[in-house]
Amino acid sequence: MSEVSFDNTQIAFESYDKGKLKKALLLFSIMNRKFLSDIGTSIVRLFLKLHLPVKGIIKKTLFQQFCGGESIEECKKVIKKLDSYNIGTILDFSIEGKENASSSFFKKVEQEILNTINIASDNKSIPFCVFKLSGLASFSLLEKIQSKKELTMNEKKAFEEVKSRVENICSHAHDKNVRIFIDAEESWIQKTIDQIAVEMMIRFNRKTPIVFNTYQLYLKEKLGQLKDDFGIAKKEGFFLGAKLVRGAYLDKERARAREKGYDDPIQPNKSSTDNDFNSAVIFCLDNVEHTAFCLGTHNEESCKLLTEHMAKKGIDNDHSFVFYSQLYGMSDHISFNLSNSGFNVAKYVPYGPIKEVMPYLFRRAEENSGISDQGSRELNIIKKELQRRKSVET
Repeated sequence: MSEVSFDNTQIAFESYDKGKLKKALLLFSIMNRKFLSDIGTSIVRLFLKLHLPVKGIIKKTLFQQFCGGESIEECKKVIKKLDSYNIGTILDFSIEGKENASSSFFKKVEQEILNTINIASDNKSIPFCVFKLSGLASFSLLEKIQSKKELTMNEKKAFEEVKSRVENICSHAHDKNVRIFIDAEESWIQKTIDQIAVEMMIRFNRKTPIVFNTYQLYLKEKLGQLKDDFGIAKKEGFFLGAKLVRGAYLDKERARAREKGYDDPIQPNKSSTDNDFNSAVIFCLDNVEHTAFCLGTHNEESCKLLTEHMAKKGIDNDHSFVFYSQLYGMSDHISFNLSNSGFNVAKYVPYGPIKEVMPYLFRRAEENSGISDQGSRELNIIKKELQRRKSVET
């Protein structure tokens, strides 16, 4: 079995024509400069607030790079194109929960998630669906439940409705045999999410893994929790479904810990996060008979670690319980090279009305800014491919 390399930019960008590649180069060049990125996002926020006509520009730049479309129908071209390279799609309805949202808003989100399940059940190129609990519930309600404060009668009723929505989604996924991720969120509502996720796994993961909880390994307690949940799965007789990620709320988590005066729940440094993440990868692989898992990461070393250990253990590259996932529009050198080597790969493909998806797009811009090395890496890989194509042409 040959070793997987992420250096092949020809494979990584085979789906990009020259125009798309140059547009990506310009976009990542801007995002890689924190000053320009901050100015750009501030201007977009202002223009949207003033209802100025910028949606067309956004749709042809940020939105086109990182999103599949404004609807499931618009995403079909992206789904088909990814499938032509044996890469699956994870449809992510990226409208975020609103604090004062009505029951009808939550019902609309629930119905859209059910729609993604229906589409996935008839399309093998959509291996997972996904939802956030905060899209189905008031954030403050979830926070109040986790803090164990006494609920009013209306709040108790609202929480029962939340659990009913989640149960309906997971039950429908089970009936349609579609795997579904429950995304991770901030630590001060995460325990409530975790409890519901385990309850859903107990109910619906008896014969095959359907429900997957998400473990953010930048939290000090998550590796231990993953192992505890595996213990529950073994005892109760269900498959553990786990999506492994590093984490998405670092600055917010640390700021809140300082403000509230409690111990920082985040790992002390990146190496500690990396160690726990990689330990979680090996733990899941060692228990793959009872654990289905998805490696949700843009980290090359963690992906290589898993491919190497799969080879050592004689586990097939396309084992149905092992998946790799990256965000659409990012880390194509990982996704496409893994897929080319026969591994199971799926891209997170966000979709939704442009204005509603903007918070997601702003986070992508921040992630690719000078704060991290993500933007520089994307930029260098694109430049390398453009240089390769130029040398081929001459």
